[in-house]
Amino acid sequence: MRVLTKATYILTTAAFLSLGAAYTASANEDLAKLASDSKNWAMQTGDYANTRYSKLNQITADNVKNLQVKWTFSTGVLRGHEGGPLIIGDVMYVHTPFPNNVFALDLKNDGKILWKYEPKQDPNVIPIMCCDTVNRGVAYGDGKIILNQADTTVVALDAKTGKVVWSVKNGDQTDGGKGESGTAAPVVVKDKVLIGVSGAEFGVRGWLAAYNLKDGKLAWKAYSEGPDADTLIDPEKTTHLGKPVGKDSGTNTWEGEQWKTGGGTTWGWYSYDPKLNLVYYGTGNPSTWNPVQRPGDNRWSMTIMARDADTGVAKWLYQMTPHDEWDYDGINEMILVDGMDVNGAKHDVLVHFDRNGFAYTMDRASGELLVAKKYDPAVN
Repeated sequence: MRVLTKATYILTTAAFLSLGAAYTASANEDLAKLASDSKNWAMQTGDYANTRYSKLNQITADNVKNLQVKWTFSTGVLRGHEGGPLIIGDVMYVHTPFPNNVFALDLKNDGKILWKYEPKQDPNVIPIMCCDTVNRGVAYGDGKIILNQADTTVVALDAKTGKVVWSVKNGDQTDGGKGESGTAAPVVVKDKVLIGVSGAEFGVRGWLAAYNLKDGKLAWKAYSEGPDADTLIDPEKTTHLGKPVGKDSGTNTWEGEQWKTGGGTTWGWYSYDPKLNLVYYGTGNPSTWNPVQRPGDNRWSMTIMARDADTGVAKWLYQMTPHDEWDYDGINEMILVDGMDVNGAKHDVLVHFDRNGFAYTMDRASGELLVAKKYDPAVN
């Protein structure tokens, strides 16, 4: 019999935690390094700041007229293609709408197919997808390509071979999966894969979930509406316009249990500030569509959320359109800008152009609203 002393246990635990921290740092630093090299396109939005900007300068306004086709590739799927390919080194990773095939193409060999992944999905998911059977792209991290399938299955593929490393169901099966679908592009942050859900039109209560990049196990899940235990909101520490939100802020602006079908789905884009360790994203329209059935502000639909990347706990929230009656959604990019001058003071900010016609500039550490101005003159 082996006796495990207290000292041995402490040392073993410390070594385990050290290895975990090393893995976290390695996975995150590897992806950040790839993204910083403009020869790659390692994230759907280009970088954690959601800028979609490339520093490559070989193609200019003067020479673009000289471009000629080198080779072409057809995915064979005739539905709406959203998102773009990832480029890691000499390999391009291309995704399709449903059935969500993924191709790895050799850029040094005229786009030769290195591997192809063809998931088998129930076609009954097609009628509940809005709008069209789109998929906004795959993610890369730790040598894996992460795919969010239409049926809410999240799959990690070996980037070199296309073999499945792990697979997990993101849809909440305790709710029967009614109306839930997957259209969002995942993002890898540290040792986790962040992924949301679609389906507010069918009364899906939105959430953002974090899965361990290594094995796909659920790390945390934060709903857009519901009691504090579901939304991962601290009633005393989570703020809205600088003030604590108070107890169960995700239910007390709803009538009865309408929040259970409250929408606020999370099918857009997620940004990340490594210094603050905060993830930012927007929630979509409330549900049901008929606003008469849901009196109140319908929090936290149509909201900018800032959450701790490790725990999912919300630091601050800002609701842009209380009681949204127009299906604006709030899922557009949260663009991170450092050192912006706002009224004579420097701020590290989040900038969001919303579909309600307003552009918001927030201090991304505190959630202070610095600017809210319409960018469409027609907005009343």
